Amino acid sequence: MRAVERRNATFQQWQALLTNRSKRQSSGQLLVQGVRPISLAAAAGVPFVSLLFDGRPRPSAWAADLMASGVAPVVRVAPSLLAELGERSDGAPELLAVVRRPDDTSLDRLPAVADPLVVVFDRPVSPGNVGSLVRSADALGAHAVVVTGHAADPWDPQAVRASTGSMFTIPVLRLPGPAPLVDWAAGRATVVGTDETGTVDLAEAPLAGGAVVVIGNETTGMSRAWRDGCDVVARIPMTGGASSLNAAAAGAVVLYEALRQRSR
Repeated sequence: MRAVERRNATFQQWQALLTNRSKRQSSGQLLVQGVRPISLAAAAGVPFVSLLFDGRPRPSAWAADLMASGVAPVVRVAPSLLAELGERSDGAPELLAVVRRPDDTSLDRLPAVADPLVVVFDRPVSPGNVGSLVRSADALGAHAVVVTGHAADPWDPQAVRASTGSMFTIPVLRLPGPAPLVDWAAGRATVVGTDETGTVDLAEAPLAGGAVVVIGNETTGMSRAWRDGCDVVARIPMTGGASSLNAAAAGAVVLYEALRQRSR
């Protein structure tokens, strides 16, 4: 078993995957933290590059099984270094994984299903919001999530953690703007935007059939290009003093309404 005991070039490459978006992009790799995200990545057949192990003499059954599976070479990493890579203050995690980043630029990854439900997050700023929306999309029956425009990196470790591994169970794509997805939706899905100035209440929005649901930027909402590409713009009725919902929370509300309509 190979070992890394100090801050050598290999450790620095792993560390860059935590903080450097361009390194994740150029290497096509990402660092996965947490039992559930690692397990879901393995179950989804995501290619593994390395398993980073803290070297404890009695690993858990989960870690022992994963290391014995041959999914990737195991590298023993000094616990202090693994704690840094795990971004934990309570000690080293048992295992981390370096995996290949799934293809995220091709619309061919959108499932060919009747009545597709695709969620768009337009120019999100927070990786945590991206991951939370992906988690909701997975839980509430969406078929894919598409991040558009100048946006947070869906493969930021914070996004992967917030998704609790759902990044690996449904397609997550990135597009520079609305045009390719609007063209894809023609004839197969209604494009439903969300905004507090929407013309219909959410319960009246056409979500029972094929739908592309657009959630706007946390501060400025949907871009003009997305608004122009929408067939319908819906609003979420609200009471109380809050003027708006967190973008990921708004997305969960819309997805629940889509599930409700589709379950009729």
